Amino acid sequence: MAKKVFMRFPGGLGKALTLSYDDGVEQDIKLIDILNRYGLKCTFNLNSGCYAPEGHTYAPGTIHRRLSESRVTEVYANSGHEVAVHSLTHPRIAALSAANITYEVLQDRANLEAQFGTIVRGMAYPYGSYSDTVVDCLRACGIAYSRTTVSTQKFDIPSDWLRMPATCHHADPCLPELADKFAAMKVTELPRLFYLWGHSYEFERDDNWSIIETFAAQMGNRPDIWYATNIEIYDYVQDYGRLIWSVDQTRVTNPTGRTLYLQYGPDMLELAAGESRTL
Repeated sequence: MAKKVFMRFPGGLGKALTLSYDDGVEQDIKLIDILNRYGLKCTFNLNSGCYAPEGHTYAPGTIHRRLSESRVTEVYANSGHEVAVHSLTHPRIAALSAANITYEVLQDRANLEAQFGTIVRGMAYPYGSYSDTVVDCLRACGIAYSRTTVSTQKFDIPSDWLRMPATCHHADPCLPELADKFAAMKVTELPRLFYLWGHSYEFERDDNWSIIETFAAQMGNRPDIWYATNIEIYDYVQDYGRLIWSVDQTRVTNPTGRTLYLQYGPDMLELAAGESRTL
């Protein structure tokens, strides 16, 4: 009888944590400082067509304060976090034609790639707006995953990466309970993912920076959690899915360029890039 096999994250860990924050606003500077203090990783979803003019001064009391292009580069480049598409101008994208959807996504992607000297493959839907047509356009634009505004209050690995839900928004009243549950969880079978999302300007608007401070202090710097950006998790899961197995699951080949980890019955296995093994 074949043994049960379950994916494990780098280092053989059963749990992963990621965050996703939108719009490229000034409050992200404080958020990044908090995340870096506790070793958390985030994906920042940016609208490259909505940057503030260079040197722009906001009126007193303005909460939603977008960064200028130069400040965006300064804040996110070499921060250790991911930048991703949020559309060029933040429209309700499902209401657009296929041509305009493609323009909004592809132009934002191209701008970000030029700005950061990287390849951008992730996205979050502006206003959580999407449709089957939008998803088809994203595939054509080379987008690998896109986050919705759906919260499951669960810790499942996404099954549809272009309609990707989150565990919860940071203002969810259940966040403390979910954090406690995730922190205490001992993974014996399926791997678990905590996915938190929001907009950092909401912390200022609602005067509740303590929410993310408390969450980061509780969940950060733990030896049993892999902290990763959205694209890092996507790539790892996709590579794990490329493992080649014999019918009876006694032989396995890792055709990828990374080390992969799996729980094989009672044993934790580390399978190097290119390695084949009889189990």
